[in-house]
Parts: sequence; structure tokens; C-alpha cells
Amino acid sequence: MNIHMILYSLAIILVIAVMTLFTRFGSYLAFGRSGRVPKIISYLGVVMPAAVIAMLIVYCMRGTVFSAWPFGLPEIIACVATALLHWFGKNSLISIGGGTVLYMVLIQLVF
Repeated sequence: MNIHMILYSLAIILVIAVMTLFTRFGSYLAFGRSGRVPKIISYLGVVMPAAVIAMLIVYCMRGTVFSAWPFGLPEIIACVATALLHWFGKNSLISIGGGTVLYMVLIQLVF
């Protein structure tokens, strides 16, 4: 290894370390130590999960062709299964994993 690669690697490690520290202590710097959560953060905590899920659905379904076979059936079935798994199981890992596995099985073996 030459000196440039070593310096480049050290620079990457330094940036990662600084950003990790910032994410850990940034909330204390921004909001102080009062222990009270600002109203805007509480509001975002309520509305952001649904907004993120909606954006993910739009992003994942953007290339789906509904006018030709299989008419988006694998995507629709997997989305419905993911929603049902989450509704009944209340476990994000199981619902996302189950929906992904079902989608892959559908597109590889069924459709």
C-alpha cells in the first residue's frame, strides 16, 4: 500500500467517526438537556412513518406494468401480504421479510 491509500483510508475513518459522534450528541446540541421533546419533533414522529411508507410504496411500484401480463399481480399480492403480516404480527422485520420472500417466490416460480 502506498501512502496515499493509507491517508485516504484514515480520512474515511475520521469522517465516519466524526459523523457518528455528531449523530450521538447532535440532539443534545440542538435541543439542550431539558428532557422535553420539541413539538415539531413529536409531530414528525407521528406523521413521518406513514409518509415514508407511502413514498416506499410509490418508489417500489413505479415500474410496475398494469396493462400487460401479469398486470402487477406479484407486486399487489406482496404488498397486501406485507400489510396483513404487519397488521396481525406487529413486527416490521417479519412483515418486510415475509413480503419480500413472497414477492421473490411469485416472480421466480409463479409468474
